[in-house]
Amino acid sequence: MPPLRHPLINSRYPHLLHGGDYNPDQWPLRPDILAEDIRLMKQAGCNTLSVGIFAWATLEPEEGRFEFEWLDRTMDDLAKAGLHAILATPSGARPHWMAQKYPEVLSVEPNRTRRLFGLRHNHCPTSPVYREKCAQINSLLAERYGKHPALLVWHVSNEYSSGYCHCPLCQEAFRDWLRRRHGTLEALNQAWWTTFWSHTYTDWSQIESPAPHGEHFLHALNLDWRRFATDQTVDFMKNEIAPLRAHSPEIPVTTNLMGFFYDLNPWKLAPELDVISWDSYPDWGAPQGDVAVGFRTAFAHDLNRSLKGGRPFMLMESTPSVVNWRDVAKLKRPGMHLLSSLQAVAHGADTVQYFQWRKSRGASEKFHGAVVDHVGHEHTRVFKDVAEVGGVLAKLDAVAGSGVPAEIALVFDWENRWALDDAQGPRKSKGYEDACHAHYHAFWKRGLPVDVLHMDGDFSSYRLVVAPMLYLVRPGVAERLEAFVEAGGTLVVTYWSGIVDANDLCFLGGFPGPLRRLLGIWAEEIDALHDGETNRVLPSAGNRLGLARHYEARELCDLIHAESAGVLATYGQDFYAGRPALTENRFGKGRAYYVAARLDANFHEDFTGALATELGLRSALPGTLPEGLSVQIRSDGTHDFLFLMNFLPHENTVDLGTETLEDLLGGGALRGPLTLPGFGCRVLRRLSTS
Repeated sequence: MPPLRHPLINSRYPHLLHGGDYNPDQWPLRPDILAEDIRLMKQAGCNTLSVGIFAWATLEPEEGRFEFEWLDRTMDDLAKAGLHAILATPSGARPHWMAQKYPEVLSVEPNRTRRLFGLRHNHCPTSPVYREKCAQINSLLAERYGKHPALLVWHVSNEYSSGYCHCPLCQEAFRDWLRRRHGTLEALNQAWWTTFWSHTYTDWSQIESPAPHGEHFLHALNLDWRRFATDQTVDFMKNEIAPLRAHSPEIPVTTNLMGFFYDLNPWKLAPELDVISWDSYPDWGAPQGDVAVGFRTAFAHDLNRSLKGGRPFMLMESTPSVVNWRDVAKLKRPGMHLLSSLQAVAHGADTVQYFQWRKSRGASEKFHGAVVDHVGHEHTRVFKDVAEVGGVLAKLDAVAGSGVPAEIALVFDWENRWALDDAQGPRKSKGYEDACHAHYHAFWKRGLPVDVLHMDGDFSSYRLVVAPMLYLVRPGVAERLEAFVEAGGTLVVTYWSGIVDANDLCFLGGFPGPLRRLLGIWAEEIDALHDGETNRVLPSAGNRLGLARHYEARELCDLIHAESAGVLATYGQDFYAGRPALTENRFGKGRAYYVAARLDANFHEDFTGALATELGLRSALPGTLPEGLSVQIRSDGTHDFLFLMNFLPHENTVDLGTETLEDLLGGGALRGPLTLPGFGCRVLRRLSTS
């Protein structure tokens, strides 16, 4: 498992951060509002505000004329009040004059139409002009504020998502990237299998990015284009970061990611950042229920913690009430704001921050939730909820910098996701995320901490690795998984794995390709079921895991042959009744399981329980947790911090056992049964058992 004690976000401020996006540039004519903001921030228990995220037009109203006085006052006022700043670079939205004078800074759509000025995140990451302008404004910010006492963190741009520019500059950069990756045009044609449909390239200039009116069924092209777009965004981000590090190397740098945002691979951005931050907007109150929303949000938190090897992350944005962009903007129910905020901390966040501090008076986000509503005072339900969170976080200094003792790694890989979704078969909807959620939910229900890794991650410190739908297998992955199992690890792989290599070429010689020896099976065919169609899976009599119930298979059923593997369960119907559906292969000191079908929640509950018992995996609390209750653990190696969270709207009771635990929020000692109100939460401390 990763280390349990990590550096603080900024070593000179040993507290959990609490605050939000603060936009004084929107209120230049209201000094009374700006003065009132400071009073309200302190009353809400906020200590750190994000400043300047979309302020370029205010900082540089015309080319070469810079106005920093308003930002000087903001930074000074925060420092005088004992508050701190997360200072942003403004590249997320450029000023109008720049787009008018330098239209090349605007991105080009896949249909090759250049965007007009407007919205945000629509820049060209290759544009030399835009890179020069970003480096200039960032250098000026770093020179002026790099040593300011209020500054805690640099916030680079905002929600990078503009890597898909299709302009001539990006086309040429893509061709250069392909030359570096493949070396020769002959190697590229082989890797992309361009003889299909007679699409062989005879000159580099013929290569274009995927287009709706051109090539978009060449899957290896699509995959390489996504890789290039990520790499180009990383290169653009490094251009932004360089002047910040040059002038203030001691100030950590972050950019706010977006959870499972599809277009950019966060594992490529993470190495360039000092700390991970992300923007979390769960759909609390949605029809699927808050338990389902809760475990999916937990999965995203765990991903962001894992991006830097378990180091605590920043919850850079969340809403204290509603968002304005969903079909239904539902209010958070009483208790949900504290619960959702502490859930982030439970999974490794050292901050709780919001978009936004004060509601905008106009434009697209004027009805997005904020700490301070249009009414302008503290006498609102939302403000009181935020102040409650501030008071709670102030009691949790001991948690800052602690880690999560995960013995389980779940593989969720961006390139695998891209390739899976692009494949034409065996079903249009592959359900990769659903497959990962199904495994994760079973761990979440048992209070078992999980790290989320990509397939090139280091598996050696874990007891159990789960790799659902590992369709694309890059070079070296199979060998490292073999070494992990051979040394005593337990591996779970599922249907539709080991199908293609890194160039999206199918493996020859039988699926699951390079994983065949490790798993001890041969996958001959896969049956795609219609929605509502099911098969049954029947445990083998006397199977080693003690599985006893019948399980439902749906969507995908792999027809496999057991080679060196033993059969733990078989299909119950259709022409492949009696064929293996769950196998176990002894490999060295460990075991590798193959789950051949998409199975129901009962299977995941029984299978996970059997593995957890056999491996002695340490859960946050012993025993079975009640439905809807999540217990997560952070630890500094000396003390464990247990976060008990009830995602149901009614009371829930959990047994703490005979050990006496310290209540960090209410004081006193607790043991035995503990009842939490609807959406209630507690934070307890005990001596570490790790």
